[in-house]
Amino acid sequence: MATDTTMQDYLKAIWNAREWSDAPVTVSVLAARLGLSPSSVSELVRKLADRGLVTHVKYGSISLTDEGRAIALATVRKHRLIETFLVEYLGYGWDEVHDEAEVLEHAVSDEFVDRLAVKLGEPTHDPHGDPIPAADGSLPHEAQVSLDQVSEGERVRIARVSDDDPALLRHLGEIGVDIGVVVDVAAQRPAAGTVDLAVDGSTVTVGTLAARVILTEPA
Repeated sequence: MATDTTMQDYLKAIWNAREWSDAPVTVSVLAARLGLSPSSVSELVRKLADRGLVTHVKYGSISLTDEGRAIALATVRKHRLIETFLVEYLGYGWDEVHDEAEVLEHAVSDEFVDRLAVKLGEPTHDPHGDPIPAADGSLPHEAQVSLDQVSEGERVRIARVSDDDPALLRHLGEIGVDIGVVVDVAAQRPAAGTVDLAVDGSTVTVGTLAARVILTEPA
C-alpha cells in the first residue's frame, strides 16, 4: 500500500487542481500535476478509491470523498502555515517556500501546526494569497477574478498568485506585482498574449498565461 505521505500528496493535488479550474480532475490531469506516468497515477487512485478517499469514474473524473477532502485540507493547512512561517520568520522569498513546505508538511504534527497558527496570529492567507483552511477545514468565501478577465480601465488589487512557478513569482516581485498591490489594467492585448498594467506610475506587462493565475479583487 502507498505511504501516508504519498496519499496525502495525491489528495492535496486533487484538491489543488479544483482550486484553479472547474474542469474535471482526470488521471491524465493528475499525472501532469504530479509529474508521473498515467499508469502509476491510475494505480494509486484505485487504491485511494478502495480506501474510500476518492471516487473515480473509469476513464473519467476523480473526486474527493468527505474523508479524502478532510485529509487534503489538513495537508493544505500545514503547507500554507509553514510557507507563512518561512516568509515571516525566516526571511524566505515567496518564490522559495513551496518546495520547503512540501517536505515539512509531512514532518510536523497537527499539534505543532495548531501552535504555529497561534504564533503567527491565526493567518487566513499565505504569502501567495492562498486561503489557509481553518482547523475545522473551513475556508473563506472569496469572489476573485483572474487578471486576464479584468476589463481595460479597471482598478484592482492583486489578491492571489499561483505558486506553481517560482520563476513567475520572482518576475512579478521584480516588477512590483505583489499581493495587496493596486494596479490599473491599461490594456488587454489577447492577440499579442499580454496585459499592460499601471503600477505606481509605471507601466509593466505580463503575459496572458501568467494573468490567468493572478487573481484580483476590486480595489
